[in-house]
Amino acid sequence: MLFTKSSKVRHSLRAALLLGVATAFLGCTPTAQNETAQSALEQSASSQNVYEQEALSKIKTLNALMDQARAKEIDVTREETVIWFAKEFLKFANWDEANKDVVAFSFQQFQPYREDKTKFAEELPDFERQKVIQILDAGIENINNVLDGKIKRKPVPKIDWSDITVGDNMLINNERPIFLYDYFSKSVGRPLTDTSVYNDYLGSIYHGGENLYPVDHDRAINSFLVKEDGTFDAELLREVTDIPDTHVGFLLYWNSGIPEWILKQEPEAALGRSLFTGFDIDNPLVREVWGKIVRKTGELTRGKKVSQLGYIMSNEPHWYSEKKHWTQNFKEMTSISSYTKANFKNWLKDKYNNNIDTLNANWKTQFNSFDNVVLDVPLDRATRGTPPWYDWSRYNMDRSIDWFTYLQTELHKVNPEADTHIKLQPNLFTENPRSHGIDVEALTELTTMIGDDAKTTRTRNLNVKAPQEWESKYGYFWEELSMSYDFLESVAPDKIHINSEAHFLSASWWRELDMPVDYVRNVFWLATIQGMDASMSWFWARDPDGSPEDRLEGDLNFFDPALAGSYAASVNMQPHVANEVTQVMMDLNAVSEEILAIREQRRPIRLFYSETSAINKNKHMTEQFEMYEALSFDGFPVGFATQKILQNQDIKNWDTVLVYETQFVTDTEFSALQDYLNAGGTIILDSETSLSKNEYGKKRAQNLNAGRGNLIRFDGHADVDVLRNAALEATATSRANVSLKEDNGTAHKGCMWRVVEDGEGGYLVNILNLGKHTAQLDLNISGAAPNEIIDIMTGQKVSSNFELKPNGVLLLKLKP
Repeated sequence: MLFTKSSKVRHSLRAALLLGVATAFLGCTPTAQNETAQSALEQSASSQNVYEQEALSKIKTLNALMDQARAKEIDVTREETVIWFAKEFLKFANWDEANKDVVAFSFQQFQPYREDKTKFAEELPDFERQKVIQILDAGIENINNVLDGKIKRKPVPKIDWSDITVGDNMLINNERPIFLYDYFSKSVGRPLTDTSVYNDYLGSIYHGGENLYPVDHDRAINSFLVKEDGTFDAELLREVTDIPDTHVGFLLYWNSGIPEWILKQEPEAALGRSLFTGFDIDNPLVREVWGKIVRKTGELTRGKKVSQLGYIMSNEPHWYSEKKHWTQNFKEMTSISSYTKANFKNWLKDKYNNNIDTLNANWKTQFNSFDNVVLDVPLDRATRGTPPWYDWSRYNMDRSIDWFTYLQTELHKVNPEADTHIKLQPNLFTENPRSHGIDVEALTELTTMIGDDAKTTRTRNLNVKAPQEWESKYGYFWEELSMSYDFLESVAPDKIHINSEAHFLSASWWRELDMPVDYVRNVFWLATIQGMDASMSWFWARDPDGSPEDRLEGDLNFFDPALAGSYAASVNMQPHVANEVTQVMMDLNAVSEEILAIREQRRPIRLFYSETSAINKNKHMTEQFEMYEALSFDGFPVGFATQKILQNQDIKNWDTVLVYETQFVTDTEFSALQDYLNAGGTIILDSETSLSKNEYGKKRAQNLNAGRGNLIRFDGHADVDVLRNAALEATATSRANVSLKEDNGTAHKGCMWRVVEDGEGGYLVNILNLGKHTAQLDLNISGAAPNEIIDIMTGQKVSSNFELKPNGVLLLKLKP
C-alpha cells in the first residue's frame, strides 16, 4: 500500500521489507561493466552493511548454480537477468546512501512521501538491498528446481533489437512473434552505445525525438525546428539526422511549445491550446510549419530502423472544452481562435444543410445566419445532452481528425510506407466526459498502428476520495486497460499495438513502493493477451552511476508538474519490480506463439458502441462497463461493434451484437444495425428506450425489425445478468466446449480466462486472477475432467481442481 498520512497505521520501508516476494523463472549474465562493478563491490564488502554482504554471497551462489545449468545446456537467461538487476541496484543503493539529501528532495516532490521524506531517504538503501536479496533468493530457488527436474521451462528467445520485422499484426524476430519492452524517456540523453541502459534487461528500443522532456524549447521534433525565414534549425535537425540506424525505435512529434516568431505573425496561434498541444491546430501558419516539419523529418528518416515502431504524431492529445475541468488550470481551451470559430460555422452549415432555421429550431436560438452563430466555449457542463453541446463536441472531434489526417498525409507524401500512431489516452474512451475532441475509433482507423498509454492502479488514485466499486472486488483497477484494449482491437484487429508510455508501474496519482511482483506479472500478461505488441514503461530515470538523470536535478521547474514527482517510489527504486518486468516479458516471448493464438481468439459477442450516446449522456461509459464486466469472465474476449465495424468488417467474425443503455444514435448508426439484421445478423436489444432517439434527443419513428436476422428484444429494462445469459445462449455453439467454474467466496467472478483449440485435439487455456480473493477452480472439457493438464510455464501436471491466488497467472495445455 502507499505510505500515506491517511493510513490508519504508519507504515515504513522497514515494514515493507518484511513482505516476502517470490516469482517464477528468474535469471541473468553479467556484462564486462558489471563484472568490474562486482569486483569493486567485493573489495569494499567489509565496509558495507550486512545486506550487501548477504547479496554478494547469494550472487556467488547463483553464479555457481548457473554454471551447473550451462553444463547441462539449460538456458539461464532468467538468472542472468536477476544478477544484472541485483548488481545495478546494489550500486544504486550505495549512491542513494551517499546522497540522502538528493533522495529526500525527490521524495519531497510527491505528496504522500513529503512529510517523511528524511525517513524514507534513510531507509531506501536497505530497502533496495533487501529487495535484491529477495530476487536472488527466488532466482536460486527456481534454478534449483530446474536442476532437480521439478520444473521444465522454455528457453528465453534472444531478441535481436537491430533486426525486427513489422508484420501485418505482429512484430517478428528470428521468424517468431515477439513482444518488445523498454522504458519511456529512458535516462535521457544516453547514447545507444551505453549498454547500461540499452540492453536485454532494460530493453533496446531507441527513443528518437524525445531526448528532453518538454519544458519549452526542447530537443524533440517540435515547432522550433523551423525558423522564421522558413529554413530549418541545423542543431535541432541534427537530433534527427544523427540518430544511429542500429536499433528498432520510434519518433515522437512533440507539440508542446510554439516559437515567438509564429506568435508575432499570428497572435492567435496559441489560442485553443491544450495541455500538450501548445498551439491552435486550426491556424494556417501553424499547419504550414508542421507540414514542413513532418515532410522534412519523414524524408530524412525514411526506411530507418528508428521509425520501425512508427511516428507518434502526438503525445496525449485532448482539447477538453468544458468549464471546471482540471485542464482549465493549464489554460486548455479557455479561449478559441477566429479560425476555429469560422471552421465551426462552416461545419454547422454542412451539418444543417445551410438552413439556419433548422439550427435555430434545434438550438432554440434566433441567429440571422451561420456567420452570426455564437457559442460560449468552454461549455457549461449543465448543457450536456443539448444540441449545442452535441454539435460542438462532435465538431471538436472532427477538427482533431482533420489535424491528424493532415499530418499523416504530409508524412506519406515523402514517406509512403511510414507507420503512424498517436499516444491516445485510453481513459478518454473509458471515462464519461466527451468534450475532449478525441474520437478514439476514428483516430485508430486513421493511423497504421494502434497507439496508447494505458494505465492501471493497485490502489485508489490520490485525487479520488470516495471508495470505488472495483476496490471491493479486484486486486487492481483493470477497467481502463481491458475495456479500451478490447475496443481498440475490435476497431483495428490487424494492426500492431504500441503502448509508448505504459503506466502499469506508476502514474501521476498513484505510486506503491513495495509493489508485489505477482501484480507486475499479471498486468503485463493481461495487456499482452489483449493485444499489446510493444510497451515502453514509465519511466527509467537512473543514470548508470545511480544518480537521477539530469532533468531531475535542480529546481525541477517543469511545465507538467507531474514529472517532478515521478521519480519518488518509481521502478527506479524497486529492484524487484524492474526485474519482474523483464522476467514476465521474457516468459511471454518464450510462449509467443501460444499467446498469439489465444489473443487472436474470435470475439463472438459484440457490445454496440455509439459515440453519439457517449457525447450526450452523463454516465454512458459507466453503464457500458457494467455490461462489459459481466461478459468478461466466460472464456472469450469481449468485442465491440460500431456503425463502421458493422459496415466494414465481416459480420461472420461474431455471432451477436448486444445493445445496452444506448438511447442516442444517429440515423446512420441505426441504419447500420438494421442492415446487419437484414444480412442475417443477431441483435439483443435491452429495452425499448435504446436506439429511440437521434443525436439531438428527438424521438425516432422507426424501430428495428428482424428482417432476415434474429432480433431478441426485451420489454421494459433487462438487467445485465439477463442480457449476459441471452448472449451466452446465442453464442453457445461457436464457443469451445471447455468450462471453468470459479468459487472465490464472493458473488462475482475474478478469473479472466480464454480458451482456444491447440490444433492437436486439445486446448490452450489462459487464466488470470484479477480478483481480490483466492479462487477455487474446476476446469472441464464437455463436462468431464481432461485426461491431462500441463502448466506450460513449468511443465508440471495440474489437477482439474486447483486454486489460483490473487494476481495468479496460468497458461495451461489441456489434453482430452
